[in-house]
Parts: sequence; C-alpha cells; structure tokens
Amino acid sequence: MRGDIKDLIKFIAKEDELLFNKAELARRYDCDPRTIDRYLKIQSGEIVPNERKRVYHSKLDGYKDVIIRKVDTYGCSAMAVYKFIKKKGYTGGYSILADFVRKHKERETKKATIRFETNPGLQAQVDWKEDMKLVNRTGEEFKINIFLMVLGYSRLKFLRITPDRTQPTLFTCMTEAFQYFDGIPQEILFDNMKTVVDHSKCSFTKTVFNGRFEYFAKDIGFKPIACRPYRPQTKGKVESLAKLTDRLKAYNEEFDTWDDLMSICDRFMDDINNEISQGSDEIPVALFSKEKEYLLPLPSMDILQNYISRQEDKTYSVNRESMIKYNGKKYSVPTRYIGERMTIKVDDNDILGIYYNNDLVVCHEISSKKYNYTLDTAYEILKSDAMRHKSDAEILNYVKNNLLKMDQCIGGQ
Repeated sequence: MRGDIKDLIKFIAKEDELLFNKAELARRYDCDPRTIDRYLKIQSGEIVPNERKRVYHSKLDGYKDVIIRKVDTYGCSAMAVYKFIKKKGYTGGYSILADFVRKHKERETKKATIRFETNPGLQAQVDWKEDMKLVNRTGEEFKINIFLMVLGYSRLKFLRITPDRTQPTLFTCMTEAFQYFDGIPQEILFDNMKTVVDHSKCSFTKTVFNGRFEYFAKDIGFKPIACRPYRPQTKGKVESLAKLTDRLKAYNEEFDTWDDLMSICDRFMDDINNEISQGSDEIPVALFSKEKEYLLPLPSMDILQNYISRQEDKTYSVNRESMIKYNGKKYSVPTRYIGERMTIKVDDNDILGIYYNNDLVVCHEISSKKYNYTLDTAYEILKSDAMRHKSDAEILNYVKNNLLKMDQCIGGQ
C-alpha cells in the first residue's frame, strides 16, 4: 500500500468523504481514481486488503555471512572481501558490498556497549602498545612492544617492554603482572589478539579461545573475556594507558642499551601509578590498598614458573651496518639479519656466540676493538655496500690483507 494515500484516507475518514472529489485526489497523487475508492473502502471495512509482502533479492544474498565473518573476525577491508567472493561466484558490484559493510559497522558501533563493573578485584584489562621505535644515544633504533595490564578499580598499571608479542611472552608478562599485584583479578578483558583467540573457530557472536591460553587461564584462575569488534569503549582503561606510553618517546637519545630501556619503563610505571588517574580522579596506589584485599590468591610457584619463559639470554638488535653492539663494542653478523633480534651467549673461553632462533649464526672472540669482523662477514658487508662494484677475488684479497685495519676502513664510513 502507498503510505501517502493511506495517510490521506485516514484524514478523510474523519470528515465527510462526499465533499472530496476522488478524481481530483487521484490526479494529485498520480494514481487511478479506483485506487482512491479502494482505499476508502478498506478504511471503512467494506473490503479486506490482501496484504502481500514484496520479497527483495540481492546479489549479496548467500555471501552476507562470509562477508561479516571476514570483516569482523579478521578485520578485512571491503575491497579485500570483494576480491575474495568474486572468486567464489559473486556477480554483483563493489559499491553495494561496501555499502553493506559500512552499514553493518555503523549498526554494531551504535549498539549499547556493555560496561563491565569495576568493583575491587573484579577485572583487569590487557593490551599491547605495538612496534614503538626509540633511538639510543648512538643512533641505533630499537623497535619495542609494551605489554599493558591495568586493574579496573584502582587503575594500578603494570608495563613491560618486550621484543615481540608471542604467546610465551604474553604468559611471562601476565605472570609478572600477577606477581606485581600479588593477586589475580576474577576476570581479564582482552582484545581479539591471535595469542588469545582462535580466529579460525570464531564468529561475530561467538569467541573461541585457543587451547593453550585456556589452560593458562584455568591454571592461573581467572575468567578471560574477549572484547567484541567496534566496541573500543569496553577497553577504555587500557586504551588510555596505551596513550600514556607515548610519554616514553621523550627518552629518545637518552639511553644506551635494552637494560636502560627496561629501567626507564619501570620508573615510568612507578610515576603513573603515583599520579592522579583521569578515570578515577584518585591515585592508583592509594586505591590499590583497598583493591588488593579482593584479589584472588596467587597459585603455587610451580604453576607460575610453568608459564614463565625460560630464555635467560638477552636479545640484541642488528643495526644497518650489520653489527650488534655488546658491551660498547660492535660485532658483525651476516647482512640477511639486519633488523632482526639476536641472542648472545659468552662461554668460559670468552667466545661470543650470536644466535638466531636458537641457531648459532657466527662466533667472535671478545675483543677490545671497537669494530670486529670475521672473514666471511667482512666480505659480505663490503660486497653489499662499499665494494659492491669489485669482483669477488678483489674483495677477498682486500679482506685478507686488511682485516686488522677494518676497524677504520669500514667503521669510519
């Protein structure tokens, strides 16, 4: 039924319909006079309308579930999904798909956000500040991640700088956070990070945690909760903390080593825990004196140690010169490892071993020289840059005759 005519008839029914010219009304509403007559009879009850709902079909029908799954679970763009379903037989255009994705996101964003209660001891929130870059005093770039956990009631925060965001690192950081808090919150809210959520088994309405993480949560004694897509408000406390970490950028060129960065992070954590929180208008350490009484007790140390990474060796970044800095001296590694993080082990004979993913890459003798090269790595470094136009024989001859002078030759470039 046409809504405009239906509304008109309702008005006419209140008056004397004989005063109205049906032909004139039909002209004004661009319809047949019999249509006006039919609507009047329906309004009076003289006839009963045959209501039939029109069924609309879209070329997206049959693909909407997979579109929502790809967008919500994996964060795919509309274009990525369009290219994907085209290969599955979709014959429609990109614009209707993009419009469908946009409206879906708008609907989900506008839905009421569930606010998790922040009673003492009830909840904590976890997230990462990813891939922050800081430069030390010598210009070496450190790409770091910052693990973040904040208690919901007191806003007491725990931070840890890490070289990666792997699941063992996550477990280690969380375990250290529990020891820092000296207790366990009842529930912990997470983003849909792959170290926590099994994306292959998830849907928009159902979250499946991966097996090892579930064991971790049960052993430690907390309930994990996954934040739904498009609901950043549910992680507001830890999102605010992630913004706070931008203050660490002021320490560019104010440190030398990874250990220096760890110390800076510890001091920063102490500072923000003793500042007034914008969320509670209270000092976190003061509120924590009340909250700690409500935290669940720590499990046995055997359980905690089970999930703490046993890698005790420190990691070092390979700079653009294909060198690692150790105790103020630089040691060469193959150029393919530039930008990677390596592990250093020193044996009783002062032999420095450089490892990548537990595989030995190169060995050096501990030296007092500023720059230290092996024959192979010196050749490779020269071949890749300073002597790239020379023949292999010329480079090898140069390296063999001048290896002792390479401190000045390569290091000064």
